[in-house]
Amino acid sequence: MEILLEENGSKGAATAQEDGKRAGMMTYSIAGTGLIIIDHTEVEPAYNGKGVGKQMLYKIVDMARAKNIKIIPLCPFAASLFKKLEDIQDVLKT
Repeated sequence: MEILLEENGSKGAATAQEDGKRAGMMTYSIAGTGLIIIDHTEVEPAYNGKGVGKQMLYKIVDMARAKNIKIIPLCPFAASLFKKLEDIQDVLKT
């Protein structure tokens, strides 16, 4: 599974690909120099239950740490993972 990050203006996305096929996408909005808002997650049905969403979130968290950015998870999926996973809560906007 390969996770690619892409930003275009005030929007960004982590896209999961496997064997050239899109497995999922997690989108975010850039809300300033030190803040992003994760707003949507979708995983293709064939990849449900395989941890694709979690992998995309970890890729965004790694980017946020590297850029010293905080995250607001408006997406219900991302918000639920932030509640469960203590190892990523350091980038959570409080």
